[in-house]
Amino acid sequence: MRKIAIYGKGGIGKSTTTQNTVAGLVEAGKKIMVVGCDPKADSTRLLLNGLAQKTVLDTLRDEGEDVLLDDVRKLGYGGTLCTESGGPEPGVGCAGRGIITSVNLLEQLGAYSEDENLDYVFYDVLGDVVCGGFAMPIREGKAQEIYIVVSGEMMAMYAANNICKGIVKFAQSGGVRLGGLICNSRAVDNEQEMIEKLAEKLGTQMIHFIPRENMVQHAEINRKTVIDHAPDHPQADEYRALAKKIDENETFVIPTPIEIDELESLLITYGIAA
Repeated sequence: MRKIAIYGKGGIGKSTTTQNTVAGLVEAGKKIMVVGCDPKADSTRLLLNGLAQKTVLDTLRDEGEDVLLDDVRKLGYGGTLCTESGGPEPGVGCAGRGIITSVNLLEQLGAYSEDENLDYVFYDVLGDVVCGGFAMPIREGKAQEIYIVVSGEMMAMYAANNICKGIVKFAQSGGVRLGGLICNSRAVDNEQEMIEKLAEKLGTQMIHFIPRENMVQHAEINRKTVIDHAPDHPQADEYRALAKKIDENETFVIPTPIEIDELESLLITYGIAA
């Protein structure tokens, strides 16, 4: 069983990318569990056709500690197993605690046992590595592989570099490694070349470039992944290609984060001055 965490700047499209990639892997016959680690609880929405799944934290608040696995995990597209960690009540507590509580509960309930026959577990993690809760998949070895969703925008690149610092910090103790950057295009000038260069500087690879395409939004409006909504569309093939590359990936590294002036230099070289 491979345990993968998807990180990246808030709003970069992690949840969309994760769910579409999972759909590609499911289509290829893989059995997958998705653990949503975002308080918005939208990491499995497309796999559940828009169903508002009750989160782990809400379930525990309403029902106490006596819960079953089926209470916090729902069956989604192609047999995908879907869980949402959830978050605290607005203005109360730390959102990162939801991840810790959720993963610990799933372990206690046997969600990761051999009897589940899982090929993959995907963690869709909120934003940057800013606190212990969101760093949990890295810190405690819950995830073995990290993929960072990025674009050619400065703050997305900054977040990717910052996440790499977190990977370095816990690489020795937790054994986590970076599998590559996923460029979720924002149609920035020379974006593919820029992210390929960023990947090179970080000591990793750009595993796939996802072109910007309105079909992604159309599928989301219909509460589905692109593969589910428009399986013959070229964008569906992009996610299938990404899924295949992740499935076959053997390049896992401890990254080499760069300084902020190097990031700015990338933007100047490939973007502003191009």
